[in-house]
Amino acid sequence: MTNTATGAGIGAEQRQLKRAKKAALAAFLGGALEYYDFFIYATAASLVFSKIFFPSGDPTVALIASFATFGVAYVARPFGAVVFGHLGDKIGRKNTLVLTLVLMGSATFLIGVLPDFNTAGYWAPALLVLLRLMQGLSAGAETAGASALSTEEAPEGRRGFFASFAMSGISAGIVLASLAFLPVAAMSEADRLAWGWRIPFWLSLVVLIVAYLVRRSLEEPEVFEEKHDHGELVKLPFAKMFKTHPAQFFQVALMSFETVTNTFMQSFGLAYAVSVGVPASTMLWVSITGNIIAVVSQPFMAWLSDRYGRRPIFITGVLGSGVMIFVYFSVISTGNIPMIFLTSTLITAGTYAMSNAIYPAWFSELFNVKVRYSGMAIGLQVGILCAGFTPLLGTALVGADKANWAPAAWIVAASSLLAVAGAYWARETSRTPLRELGNSVR
Repeated sequence: MTNTATGAGIGAEQRQLKRAKKAALAAFLGGALEYYDFFIYATAASLVFSKIFFPSGDPTVALIASFATFGVAYVARPFGAVVFGHLGDKIGRKNTLVLTLVLMGSATFLIGVLPDFNTAGYWAPALLVLLRLMQGLSAGAETAGASALSTEEAPEGRRGFFASFAMSGISAGIVLASLAFLPVAAMSEADRLAWGWRIPFWLSLVVLIVAYLVRRSLEEPEVFEEKHDHGELVKLPFAKMFKTHPAQFFQVALMSFETVTNTFMQSFGLAYAVSVGVPASTMLWVSITGNIIAVVSQPFMAWLSDRYGRRPIFITGVLGSGVMIFVYFSVISTGNIPMIFLTSTLITAGTYAMSNAIYPAWFSELFNVKVRYSGMAIGLQVGILCAGFTPLLGTALVGADKANWAPAAWIVAASSLLAVAGAYWARETSRTPLRELGNSVR
């Protein structure tokens, strides 16, 4: 009798671990696709779009317009969070994540076939904005859904570790995006602007197919299925979340400002480096190096948060990024390549990884299962919405004076302080059982 019970227990643990690994793989692949797509746009906005989708004239004005199209996706993200967050809490995590995946992949491929300004006039930037909005709708719910599903499938005491693979997937996506643009950056400018920039957008179809097949094979988390089978899901998760979890929503919104660091480095940092004479290919290798290491370092940081708590690791990382960003822009302004590599890697795979790897589990844990997808998705988009326009703001403040990099660094530092405030306010959840997470929702 005891042996049978023990065997059944071991079997249940093995099944749970298998499901957790599958959910983590799906989160990794989905994150890789979503952010390959999202960041090839950031790279193209920095290097190409200002020259082909807008009228010729002042290059700084054209770059600001290009970053505005980059930022417009961040306006769409909260709407995607509301729509897909609702679906995720109503019809399930799996089906919603398949929808977001297909939407992102389709929009990215279509960007790769758009006509330029010389061919289509103002229709070119208009269509670019439309497809960028589609990307934003998808991205607004991707991380939240993958994080919720991975958190709900993870074994007790290991939620941070398994949920962090969504972030490792994002790092892998940034690596793929940078690798895809390396041969493009090496082309002659004429070839790059004429057709070369399109290739990375077309290649997204490969990752889309792989990620789609994995996601279609997922199951819904048991904790969600229990609520569904007993008819306990709420009709309007969005409204219910604001009623039952207002504090948690604002905590997540504040902590989400930690994402400003990465957005600034991937877009404004690239454009700024090129403007002071650092080759674009060098900066792409800088991004590749840091994010390859981050693929491994982020699960380790998340493991630390499972052991020592979410709050101390998160706050240490955010404060570190807020300080290191001054060093980062300083070494870029001097053109010191080895120091650029070192500083960028210390942030991307070190300080930023400490906070970034933890938020998938921590943000999810702050909400009850009935409103988890909506709560995390919508709260997360507040900081990310602001992050989307920080490259534009940084470009405007720095202007033509390339020695005037301090305003850009202060934007990141101020964002880091907001994230720290949210972390001090939020509850420590690393040791709370899964079914006890969040307030009671009736």
